[in-house]
Amino acid sequence: MYDIIIVALVFGSLTVCVLFVCLVLMMNMFRKKSISKVSGHEEALMVQEMYNGLNRMESRIEALETILLDREKNNHEQV
Repeated sequence: MYDIIIVALVFGSLTVCVLFVCLVLMMNMFRKKSISKVSGHEEALMVQEMYNGLNRMESRIEALETILLDREKNNHEQV
């Protein structure tokens, strides 16, 4: 049961992240074609924030996996 939850968390969150990145890229493509230096800087900051957010999400997923695996291990030891 926990295996399914772990797989769903990992692949589900990765899928959401990929879709979010694709959405942002598509939105930028349909914007004005001429991008000034200021908006280029803003775009770089936005990508940097997304990268940092994805790193934090990866850490949270690893923590959740550890918690679930520890619970599963404790349940098997009690049986």
